[in-house]
Amino acid sequence: MPARSKIIILGARGRLGAALVRRWSADHEVIALGRADLDLLKAGEIESKLGAHAFDALVNAAGITSVDRCETHPEEARISNATAPEIIARVCHERGARFIHISTDYVFSGAGRTPQTEDSPAEPANIYGATKLEGERLVLAACPDALVARVSWLFGLDKDSFPDRIIKTALVSDHVDAVSDKWSSPTYAEDLADWLLHFIVDRRHSSGLLHLCNSGWTSWQDYGQCALDIAARLGLPLRTRTVAPISMHGFSEFIATRPPFTVLDTARFTRLTGITPRTWQDALAEYIAARYLRRPQ
Repeated sequence: MPARSKIIILGARGRLGAALVRRWSADHEVIALGRADLDLLKAGEIESKLGAHAFDALVNAAGITSVDRCETHPEEARISNATAPEIIARVCHERGARFIHISTDYVFSGAGRTPQTEDSPAEPANIYGATKLEGERLVLAACPDALVARVSWLFGLDKDSFPDRIIKTALVSDHVDAVSDKWSSPTYAEDLADWLLHFIVDRRHSSGLLHLCNSGWTSWQDYGQCALDIAARLGLPLRTRTVAPISMHGFSEFIATRPPFTVLDTARFTRLTGITPRTWQDALAEYIAARYLRRPQ
């Protein structure tokens, strides 16, 4: 891989894609493609549109991530999350280009209370997870040298996410609540950008499944409570400093089943790189300070 690589980012306007474009553009030639440039639902156009670009690596951070939309639009979900990634993988394999495909903790059923390794049985609880799992398998069959990175509970500077919703609600309301019986591992987009670049520049030949998230795990409620605790320490004018618990089973807004425990084990990542991800709490504290105190990164 050349020192200054040509890297295509698909989903360049999403939370992860935007972070990759922002973080990598200074040192690499980044081609940022959003849905208007390459729509995964128009699978028949993918090969020709990618053919218009020369590139050394491609990161697919695109796809339908709305769990409930996938449940109500299963064919769209399958095209976006499985069919299209297979085509992209085939193009990358034919070109000899590095391919990193972003997947999800939702490939797991959520049963049990043990962090999931890359070898743990994947048994999705909903259509989103099922189509993402199908996409993983199709990608690795079409491009055995690809890296499939499973990511969970992403937060970052480029687009509001769960901690922002909690903080912004607490700034205007006396009541904030969050689900207390669903657990996973938050992932800071800034850290993830560094980890993914490592697999483009330094470890280009690492392939297969890999779990990437910050260390530790939490429930949505405790995640939100940590965000408010940090915000309070920073002096934000919160109207409440407590996140009340609610049960996932009584949350009427959900259409699709949510897996309750999808904590990812990152030991393989540490074995490959020597990197131990910092805790999600430390990453969240850095993020909230950067976002709400406008500190430069």
